[in-house]
Amino acid sequence: MKAKSKSYQTASKTMFAAMTILSKNGGSMSVRELMFEVEKTVVLSDWEKEVLENTGNIRWQSIMHFSSVDYVKAGYLLKKKGHWTITPEGEEVIKLGAEKMQDKAQQQYREWRTSKERASEPQATASEETEDPVKEAIIELENLEEQAYNGIRDYIRGKNPYEFQDMVAALLKAMGYYIQSVAPKGKDGGVDVVAYVDPLGAQTPRIKVQVKHRPDAVIGASDIRALLGILRSGDIALFVTSGTYSPDAKNTAANSREFIRLIDGDEFIEMWQNYYDKMSDDDKNMLPLKRISFLGNNE
Repeated sequence: MKAKSKSYQTASKTMFAAMTILSKNGGSMSVRELMFEVEKTVVLSDWEKEVLENTGNIRWQSIMHFSSVDYVKAGYLLKKKGHWTITPEGEEVIKLGAEKMQDKAQQQYREWRTSKERASEPQATASEETEDPVKEAIIELENLEEQAYNGIRDYIRGKNPYEFQDMVAALLKAMGYYIQSVAPKGKDGGVDVVAYVDPLGAQTPRIKVQVKHRPDAVIGASDIRALLGILRSGDIALFVTSGTYSPDAKNTAANSREFIRLIDGDEFIEMWQNYYDKMSDDDKNMLPLKRISFLGNNE
């Protein structure tokens, strides 16, 4: 049997660690956090830790990124704006073990390339983890998207709580809702924004919004229950955070008899992008965006 290359061995153990970590931590993580956890889990050689002269990237991380394309095309992994999410198929393939999982992902990738009529191009092999032109294009696009997204996240992180609160109100306006009030500084009674579906506020539902600007924090179930506790007849609740929600918080919202919608930092950014063109110039300036078109990949 032909000996496995160094690149194959690195890809195999790091991707197995990454998939296992995702499975044990709710299924989704930022790639930065995931890389940190993989590095703590896997024993890495000096060769794997070397910085590549042509890119300035660490070798094991570069190999892992390139190998992850196989897992995406195989349907084991999803990537979106700097976050990796394991799929149900990915949960199952972990059971094969590191090398068999790697072999299967690579085979699926080769089949994908063949299906796209690229069979005439050099096929990716275990020793070509950083030389496949198709993978290079995919990784470059992912990196551009991640850089853009991280820039937006950092911009929001620099806002104070009242500025973020105003951004939430601006988003609701762009979505067609009418803002009745935005809480001033000081105690807000648990409601930061009140919005209506008509100009007079005569129609239900009335939307009560709680806003938490905690970009690096996880909102717990107690915050969700507190907002639900102040709803009255004709009210629905909206909770917006620049951070994330705990599983308990999500379960509390899902099982509530009252309607409550949770929006985390990632979804807020996506919604801001989707409704940006409908905002006034003043509202756009709270988080100004510039749209740039470049050749992409529809896969």
